[in-house]
Amino acid sequence: MAIQWFPGHMHLTKKAIAERIKDIDVVIEVLDARLPGSTSNPLLAELTGHKPTLKVLNKQDVADPARTPLWVDWYNAQSETRAVPLDASDPAPARKLIDACHLLAPGRGGMAKPMRVLICGVPNVGKSTLINTLSNKRQAKTGDEAGITKIEQRITLADDFYLWDTPGMLWPRIIVPESGYNLAASGAVGRNAYDEELVALELLRRLQTHYAPLLEARYKLGLSADAIAALQDDELLEAIGRKRGAMMGGGRVNLQKAAEIVLTDFRTAILGRVTLETPQEFEAWRAAGLAQDAQRQAKKDARAKAKGKGSGRREAPEPGE
Repeated sequence: MAIQWFPGHMHLTKKAIAERIKDIDVVIEVLDARLPGSTSNPLLAELTGHKPTLKVLNKQDVADPARTPLWVDWYNAQSETRAVPLDASDPAPARKLIDACHLLAPGRGGMAKPMRVLICGVPNVGKSTLINTLSNKRQAKTGDEAGITKIEQRITLADDFYLWDTPGMLWPRIIVPESGYNLAASGAVGRNAYDEELVALELLRRLQTHYAPLLEARYKLGLSADAIAALQDDELLEAIGRKRGAMMGGGRVNLQKAAEIVLTDFRTAILGRVTLETPQEFEAWRAAGLAQDAQRQAKKDARAKAKGKGSGRREAPEPGE
């Protein structure tokens, strides 16, 4: 299943960013520290690629503390990029973002050259909470649903520091399937764009591999970590449903309800400190996705060429086209 979600207001956000970026000194991209690669928007990179970028790995307090430094190092190794792990509800580190922006654009500051910053991110990464923390005011709406912010807002953090907040934006076509599932699991995708049971199964597969003890601690399945890791994902989801009382008539498990339980437990961090991807895993996923996308495009081009020669034959489109 390919997960895609790019509703109309995101088209408007894309246009707004393209127009605003001409006057921006630094771009802050807020990422979810539990999936830092999947929440980094390639469309945003395309729109703002020539601007210094501060990657904020938000929600680091619920991410795997052994994996967050790997991502910080990975982003810091990129040109014109700095990375900062952060818990947006903690005001002390949040204020450090202003200093980080000045390091990226040392020539800006003072009333003559005020710092102009664009803050972006995919839905539900905690961007609005971060803005409220930075400004010490409730200026941005917050919530656990994707797409809360719908309009651009200008926020003054200091006399010479202006922050433009933009609505959460994904990109028109997600070519890395693993990223689509991770984004859906985190709540960054609208609920009508994916099957919760399938997303929960994909999430459980990742958790089985690296976080089986957390699954046992949460759901009390009475199994060892090795036994949990050896289960089929559907067997694990069914076991969780039985343990949590997600039952229907005839002793059957309500898998939809069980999936909702698993997704909610991940999103609220009840499962514990989890990171769904490492830089190496994400790079491998992206390489495979790009290769598959290139093959799909080559087939599409070949069909178009054949039609141009008057072959008269119509072929079924490739999945995802």
